[in-house]
Formats: sequence, structure tokens, C-alpha cells
Amino acid sequence: MVIVNLKINASKNMKRLLVSALFCSLFFHTLSVRAETLDKIVAIVEDDVILDRELQREVAEIVQRMQASNAQLPPAFVLRKQVLEKMIVDKLQRQMAEKAGISVTEEMLNSSATDIARRNNMSIPQFKAELERQGMSYQSFLDNIRNEIIINQLRGREIGGRIKVTDREVEHYLETQDKIGTESNQYRLGHILIAVQEAASSSEIQKAQKKADEIVEKLRQGQDFGQTAMSVSDSDTALKGGDLGWRALGEIPTLFTDQVGKMRQGDVSDPIRSPSGFHIIKLLEQKGADQQHTITKTKVRHILIKTNELIDDAEAKRRLLDLKERLANGEDFAALARTHSDDKGSALKGGSLDWVSPGDLVKPFEEAMEKLAINEVSEPVQTQFGWHLIQVLERESKDNSDEFKKNQVRDAIRKRKIEEETELWIRRLRDEAFVEIYQDRL
Repeated sequence: MVIVNLKINASKNMKRLLVSALFCSLFFHTLSVRAETLDKIVAIVEDDVILDRELQREVAEIVQRMQASNAQLPPAFVLRKQVLEKMIVDKLQRQMAEKAGISVTEEMLNSSATDIARRNNMSIPQFKAELERQGMSYQSFLDNIRNEIIINQLRGREIGGRIKVTDREVEHYLETQDKIGTESNQYRLGHILIAVQEAASSSEIQKAQKKADEIVEKLRQGQDFGQTAMSVSDSDTALKGGDLGWRALGEIPTLFTDQVGKMRQGDVSDPIRSPSGFHIIKLLEQKGADQQHTITKTKVRHILIKTNELIDDAEAKRRLLDLKERLANGEDFAALARTHSDDKGSALKGGSLDWVSPGDLVKPFEEAMEKLAINEVSEPVQTQFGWHLIQVLERESKDNSDEFKKNQVRDAIRKRKIEEETELWIRRLRDEAFVEIYQDRL
């Protein structure tokens, strides 16, 4: 194997000349060393390469996942092309993340894997077995998670910090939603993007528009949307058949909002122009949503014992059990909290955390709190802060639909803005990068 690391800071044309010379050299080298096999390179991405075996492995994993979900597979050459494009964009993002010093520790990786397994109601050994049953190795899964975390951190740094949502935007959305009505405010859209480079000529733009018009015509004649998206879309949702999933109106890209309000289920839009190209959307399904939301607030207090060099877990639990026994014998919780709690902020208030809403406290504390009756004292509960005795004093439920709706809208608008910015950022990253694809090897 000949390993070549290109470190070229020249123009794209100069890079291509150097790459051509390099591969001539590699070609003659392989002729002279027949015993040594050089893995085929299918693409050069800046100063890195994508090998055919890497592409084959990625395609195989995606095929297995699609077959497991009974999704219809596109032609093999189409799938290879789409997967290669995804790998190119991922590699460009990882290269940028590496330059920015973004990395993932083993602790972060294992924590994420454990969390995913828990959400699927499995232990790690059970989760490993299930992955193997689906044809994916646990190491491959970890590599995918690492890649996802790195890319999310990069996008958060490059895009997330710039996104702001104003109160006026939230109010405007709510006013718009009221005008449209709330009976069909959840939408499942299909999306196809015919990409156009930012510096494209008028003839290239016309060519892309003609292609988009032809696709729309075929879709309206009954051509399968998912298969078409997998075959022609330049969006990162192509391998999912262009399915954007269920979204509230505020989560739909602004570019599509007016169109969606006029569409009926099954309708295919005319091509929609944006800086990244021409978009085609199909309203796959729509439904209403329950607008009422009730939350339960809890008035709670606690006593915290922190662990350190002198106090281990066993000692912390023993001290709390002693305090619980004293409470059972009639001593005052507030007095004991002031004297013994290591949470100095709440200790001054007799251990009171006052009224808390769902999500305000760490998960182990909240889960234990929710199981307690009024005035009941918990067993010792461990969190990242130490060990706690918890007592619930009161609970109240109230309809906070208005506040909940505003928070949902704010989150939806932010998500939509991030998605729009991410699409532009990825297209720009791809267009400005030096990428050489060897079409004869696909």
C-alpha cells in the first residue's frame, strides 16, 4: 500500500495538475511492484482520499439499514453516488473540525452510547447484540456516533452561535398560524434539491431549472417521490427519500411556508429558487395537533451530602440515613438542612429549592422526586452533585399552554433557521473545496 498525504495550498487547477502527476507516478509504481496491491481511490477531498473499500463498506451498511426498514433501494450506481457525496461532505466537515481542535473523548462517546441504549430500553450488551443482528458492528456504531458528535459541535460553533430568535418573530408566527388555522398545523414534507453553485453562470442556472421542471412533471404524473429523491436530490436527506419528517409550521424552512399553506396532501410544488438551488416539495401528510398543555410544578426541599477524600458513597448514604431516622423521630427538616446540607444556597432556606418545573433539576433527582407523596422523605438518592434526602411539600398543576406554545415556536424557529443556514454553509463548503471524483470507478 502506498500512502500519499497531499498538503497542497495551491489553486484548484494547480492541484489537479499535481494530482495527475502524482497518479501517473503511482500507476508506474504499481506496474513495477506487482506483488503490492493499491486500493482504488474513488475521490480526493482536499488533502485526504476516499478509498473504494471505504465506500463499499458505507454502502453496505446503508443497504442493510434500508432493508431492515423495508425501504425500496435505488439502483446501485445511484446509491454509490449519493453515499459518496455524503462521505465527501462529512470528510470536509471533519477536516474543518480537526483544524478547529474539536474532538470527542472516550468518556463522551461511551456516555452517548449508553444513553442511546437506555432510550431503546437495552443494556450495552443487549444493544451490541441487536446491532450485530442488524449487520452493524459496535465499533462501526461508535465511529458513527463520534463523527456525529464532532460534526454537531462544529456546526454549533460555526452556525448555532449566530442564530437569534426575537419575540417579534414568535408573535408573528403565532399570528400567521391563527390566520391559517390550527386544524392542520403539522406537516410531513418530501424534499428534493437540485443544487446550483453560488457563482453559477446563467446557462448553468437555466439547466438546473429545466431539470427541476422535468422532475416536477414526472412526479405529478405519478413517479415515486422517494425513489426520485434518492436518485437526483443533492440534499443531505436524499438517502431518506427526501423525507423531512413531521414538522410544525415554524419548523418548515421560510422558503416553503407560503407554498405549504396552499397545498393539499399529495401536491407537488413548482420549483422554488433559493441561493443553494431549486427545491421541490411534496406534502406527504398533514394533521392537527393538541394545543393544550398542562405542567405539574413541585415545591421541594433537600439535604445534600457531597463525597470527597474523607466521605465516600457509603459514608454519605449512612449520614443521610441517620438524618432520615431523626426526621422520623420528629426533628425538623429545615433545621437539619441548615446544619448538615452541603448545598449552602438552599441550606440557608431550610433546604428549600422552592417551586420547580419539569426539566429544572437533574434527571435522577427529578425521577425520585416524582415518586414521592406529599411530605414523604426519600431514601438517599445519588446525582452528579452527591447524595440527597428529598422531601416534596406541595404540587400544583396548571395550564401553561400559552407559554408552552411560545417556547415550542421559539425552538421551532431556531431549528428552522439553523437548518437553512446549515444547508447554505454545507453547499458553500462543498463548492469551495478541492474535490476530485473518479467517475470511472463508481
